[in-house]
Amino acid sequence: MTLTYLVQHAEKEPLPGDPGLTRTGREQAACTGRWLRDLGVRALFSSPMRRARETAEGIAAVTGLEVRPDVRLRERLNWEGSLPFDAFLALWARTMRDRDWVPPDGESSRQAGARLREFLIGLTGTPGPVAVVTHGGITLDMLRNLLGDEGVPPPVMAAGIPPCAVTALDDLSVVMIASVTHLAIGSADTT
Repeated sequence: MTLTYLVQHAEKEPLPGDPGLTRTGREQAACTGRWLRDLGVRALFSSPMRRARETAEGIAAVTGLEVRPDVRLRERLNWEGSLPFDAFLALWARTMRDRDWVPPDGESSRQAGARLREFLIGLTGTPGPVAVVTHGGITLDMLRNLLGDEGVPPPVMAAGIPPCAVTALDDLSVVMIASVTHLAIGSADTT
């Protein structure tokens, strides 16, 4: 395997379905792109969901890398608007408590984490480092599979992964979880 940076998509519009990024989200994506460029990232993969795709496109605009979409990077549940938002949040909370429960039209937390892990194993031999734009839920699912709940920082367990936060793995060893320091450092960089 190779060094992989899992990038949570940037800030999205607060709408159901498949919303795009906010203006702040586009700025976060560009900032993350500058940081990844400086780290020498050599490949860029993305969930096909719009918020992830737009984040990856913002990174690609800075790094010059081609965005490679992969359906295995999608989120396990998405608020489509058919349920009231509170009902969706209750559904999400149930999947977080009971990691083996499979909601209608979704997959369990444990299954989603395994799906992301298998994608990462498939990167073996890919020249790295590699950036993978995905979603907070599935990233947290995989971290819980790899580290157990006690290995995930309590603020991440409680609030999730912030927009454009980066989690780094080296040969499936977690070396960084949900870091946003690159956003503060890169915000002053306008190149």
